[in-house]
Amino acid sequence: MNRSKIKNKPPLQRLLRSQKKHKKLILAAITCSVLNKIFDLAPPVLIGISVDVVVREDKSWLAGLGFEAVTSQLAILAISSFLIWTAESYFEYLYGVLWRNLAQTTQHNLRIQAYSHIQKLEMSFFESDSSGRLLSILNDDINQLERFLDHGANQILQLIVTVTIVGLAMTYLAPGVAIFAFVPIPLILIGSIKFQKGLAPRYKDVRDKAGDLAARLSNNLGGMLTIKSFATESWELERVNNDSNLYQISNQKAIKLSAAFIPLIRFAILFAFLAILIVGGLQAWKGIIEIGSYSFLIFITQRLLWPLTTLGHVLDDYQRSMASTNRVLDLIDTPVTISSGRIRLGLKSLKGRIEFNNVSFKYNDRPLLLNRFNLNIHEGSTVGVVGPTGSGKSTLVKLILRLYKLDQGDIKIDGIPIDQVDLLDLRKCIALVSQEVYLFHGTVKENISYGNKAAGHDQIIKAAQLSEAAEFIEKLPEGYNTLVGERGQKLSGGQCQRIALARAILKDAPILILDEATASVDNETEAAIQRSLSKITSNRTTLVIAHRLSTVKNADEIIVLDQGLIKERGTHHSLLKNKGIYFDLWKVQAGYESNE
Repeated sequence: MNRSKIKNKPPLQRLLRSQKKHKKLILAAITCSVLNKIFDLAPPVLIGISVDVVVREDKSWLAGLGFEAVTSQLAILAISSFLIWTAESYFEYLYGVLWRNLAQTTQHNLRIQAYSHIQKLEMSFFESDSSGRLLSILNDDINQLERFLDHGANQILQLIVTVTIVGLAMTYLAPGVAIFAFVPIPLILIGSIKFQKGLAPRYKDVRDKAGDLAARLSNNLGGMLTIKSFATESWELERVNNDSNLYQISNQKAIKLSAAFIPLIRFAILFAFLAILIVGGLQAWKGIIEIGSYSFLIFITQRLLWPLTTLGHVLDDYQRSMASTNRVLDLIDTPVTISSGRIRLGLKSLKGRIEFNNVSFKYNDRPLLLNRFNLNIHEGSTVGVVGPTGSGKSTLVKLILRLYKLDQGDIKIDGIPIDQVDLLDLRKCIALVSQEVYLFHGTVKENISYGNKAAGHDQIIKAAQLSEAAEFIEKLPEGYNTLVGERGQKLSGGQCQRIALARAILKDAPILILDEATASVDNETEAAIQRSLSKITSNRTTLVIAHRLSTVKNADEIIVLDQGLIKERGTHHSLLKNKGIYFDLWKVQAGYESNE
């Protein structure tokens, strides 16, 4: 079905569609709620029959069934009461367990569905959205739905059962009195629908404001060093205060409308109850209806009408949960533009030849960056890519990994277009050390082995030695078992960079990409890593993106990019002899004044 059509459907319908595989659990929970309510409505019937027994004795309804003695009738009522209370309690326990299990199952499945889908989305999605808003959806919105399924769904269901069963019973016993009980119900339902329509956009705004606030907090917590260094704490506090105020105001608008609903319902219920009390009493006094029936009507009217007072709270919870559900399902229904191919790659047999054929690409709302770009990288070779900022160096890496969709042309690995290759296989065959190093909260050992979970401790140590990380790791408080902190905050930038390099080495992929891999290390460490590169790059294709030209001076070939075009290519020495762009860059960085 078309995604836009799905998004236009009611949120409850979309939710049920997404949880079809739990149909049996849903039906079981509904069944137990209905049976519980049926047994819950039985005591007023027993009260009416009891009054009938006491007043009419051997002429009562039970006497007509063959139990003529009052004592035997009361015994039957006692046994019936015990069985009914037991059944009601049993089904209350069952529906409590089932609805809560359904709530937990639904929130778990939706969270996993949403997160799994997020991982399939292209990088441009994350550039136009905020991590705070996504976290708000994955946590707050899904938890809001869970809270409704815990209690609200059962309340709505039992309210429907109550109105249906009690209405039929009252109509059967005393249609002339029953009509007064039904008078407020259409008014309540019409009012509920109007309130629901009024609440829906308000709670959507509440969830949007909650997402904005979460985005602000997430952004500020991640940028705390910058906030402190620029002494902008007061300004950021004011911005958080403004977002929090907007969230509060949005909630107040919704609360103001939802709170007015319950008092209106109470007045409608009061009218119906007084009408039944007076009209039913007069009919019982005149003998039109039995006293037992009148007693039943009085008790059952409360069971019919007073639960309607909770309708405001239930609808309030429903609207909150449906607003949250829409946000979650909209995220899940976000189209995936980069789909996996079907060709599987054998990592051990992969040679690692990379070809760019007439590739054109631009980022959203930006000028064309690559225009019919061509480049061949031979298997087992080391190719350096240099050039000014914004020339497209890192973009080449992102395109090889299929993080973005090409506008034109194709990229091949071993002659196979990468859009035809299984996406996981493609990325498994590439080890990347990015200029934006990300370490996960965990130990040094866990971060190094992230791409190769089966690696032994000796392999981890060897990778650390090759990346020049072993020396500082061994000096840490707990060595390889030292926690690095969130995003590696307990380590320096250079230490994080070396751990990231060790992680790529241990992955042992046939293609290695170093994107500014030595940008955060000192000259001494860079020199040490350079000495290791001959071992690291042996028998694999290596692409080295660099601002520091010293990083690529030993490459088999160096590509000089400018405005998405290859302006020069050759070895370090041949490019210096040409005295072009590379020569000028080298002079700036190394103070090179030779006429070579």
